[in-house]
Amino acid sequence: MNTYFRILRFGRPYGRYAGPYFICILLHTLFNTLMFAMLIPIIQIMFDADSMMETVTAPPDFQLTARYFKELLNYGLYRVTGAGYDTKDILIALAVLTVVIVLLSNAFRYLAQRILENLRIHTLQQIRDTLFSRVVQLQVGYFSNERKGDIISKITADVQVVQFCITSTFQIFFKEPFLLIGYFWLLISISFQLTLFTIAVLPVIALVIGYIVKKLRRSATEGQEAFGEMVGLLDESLGAIKTVKGYNATDYIDRKFRGLDGRYSDIMRYIARRQQLASPMSEFLGVASLSFILVYGGNMIMDGTLAAAAFITYLGAFSQVTRPARAIADAFGNINQGIAAGERILGMMDTEPTVTDRPEAKTLETFREGIEFCGVSFAYADRPVLEEITFSIPKGQTVALVGPSGGGKSTLADLIPRFYDPTGGAVRVDGVDLRDYRIESVRAHLGIVAQETVLFNDTIEENIRMGNDTATQEEVIEAARVANAYDFIMATEHGFRTNIGDRGMKLSGGQRQRLSIARAVLRNPDILILDEATSALDTESERLVQESLASLLKGRTSLVIAHRLSTIQHADRIIVIDSGRIVEQGTHAELMALEGVYRKLIEMQQLAE
Repeated sequence: MNTYFRILRFGRPYGRYAGPYFICILLHTLFNTLMFAMLIPIIQIMFDADSMMETVTAPPDFQLTARYFKELLNYGLYRVTGAGYDTKDILIALAVLTVVIVLLSNAFRYLAQRILENLRIHTLQQIRDTLFSRVVQLQVGYFSNERKGDIISKITADVQVVQFCITSTFQIFFKEPFLLIGYFWLLISISFQLTLFTIAVLPVIALVIGYIVKKLRRSATEGQEAFGEMVGLLDESLGAIKTVKGYNATDYIDRKFRGLDGRYSDIMRYIARRQQLASPMSEFLGVASLSFILVYGGNMIMDGTLAAAAFITYLGAFSQVTRPARAIADAFGNINQGIAAGERILGMMDTEPTVTDRPEAKTLETFREGIEFCGVSFAYADRPVLEEITFSIPKGQTVALVGPSGGGKSTLADLIPRFYDPTGGAVRVDGVDLRDYRIESVRAHLGIVAQETVLFNDTIEENIRMGNDTATQEEVIEAARVANAYDFIMATEHGFRTNIGDRGMKLSGGQRQRLSIARAVLRNPDILILDEATSALDTESERLVQESLASLLKGRTSLVIAHRLSTIQHADRIIVIDSGRIVEQGTHAELMALEGVYRKLIEMQQLAE
């Protein structure tokens, strides 16, 4: 139940919705009950006109009885038609009154549904916003262990399922109980004795339906997990469609998707069967009860203890009693599904980021001195990646990291923007541990150009502007010029307003990388991290990107991870990392003179070229 109440908290403030919804449902219930009550005078005037010919010239005293409403109706007829009204006048007046009552009943039902829909949308928006904010605040390592498709499924599909908790809750606590009360008041006012028999039916219906929907929650959880796996495969397949087609793996992916889709469909089919069984069962029990009521009520008519018109109205009202009863049962089933989805959502929402600001963290206002790695160690779970790394990057200098793949270079660079925190030692900026600064204030001084260029399905201008969303048009254009991107941008169909497609697929690798550099230029960072920014480019693209990087590096404190060692020979210092340790460091000339790991790497690349 804790999950249930936590989901409902997202609907706050409830006062905006609960009060108006309550009033509308109350009025809907009143007019809906009166609508059935109008059957009694209509039937009586048609088959026993004398019973309705009583003239009431003064308003009756209020009593919550059928007699009071009958006298009130006669008084209304007297006021409208006068003392000399006949049967036709009564029928016309009753027909008009019935139409007005039905109109008001449905008008208030519509208003109640509008209010409930506003609450549903408001709550779902709050859940989505909160969930997305929580997800983007999580450390980078979280996304290495989770399927992106499952995360997307939780933010989209699971949140949609949660809506059942909201709408069903209001139906259970407001709408359906009031309808039941209204109908039972009408039934009791017609025949208390017959209603006692009717009340015995409802617990039976509730027990049967409760048994049917009892296992829906576990199945709903399995269904949401299966849907997450299916969305994950879909995301991966579409993101790597060239690889899928290039390896003739279309049939393999298709079979895998069909398998996941089949499992999800089987679960949904099981849930649907149980849900759909509830309504026929309750209807069967209702009709069976109605048969007994026909026999019992028929005897009462023949004994003269119940009027025929009243009994017909009773049957009409009783036929409506099972509807809110079924709706309440269905609502409990929907709530079970909503809770199952809510558990998945809240599970992710409760995941605490491991990289957070300390309570006393301060803001890095100005970058003055440099960056120091002081005995830094790091491990992914139980797998050590870095061991006792110590070096410094003085302000304005460029330090390059080289070494065999898997040595820990990229992990080392990820410690500066605090994508991860070291498990040992400390990274210091201006002599202060990075963990003593606010994360956002540190990242405000950083620019990152990675090997895998990340662009969004948006215009060229908006992708560049991500580096500084307050930049002017002129600043965006100047950043593109510095990054050697202006010419190819202007050659596109709409210039800076050209949409580059999903992940920038409309552009070449070199063009995407130059846009990434333009984004970093526009940010104008004090500290620059280049993570193998040219390793995946052809020779011509690499030349243009290198020219862009040369402009970007001027006067900045830079950490460069290089795959092609020819690009970092002019670095102020080159650090060779192998198996998580520093094995060599110095200038290009000094390292070549050592005839160690660095020289071997240079010779291997020269031989390969």
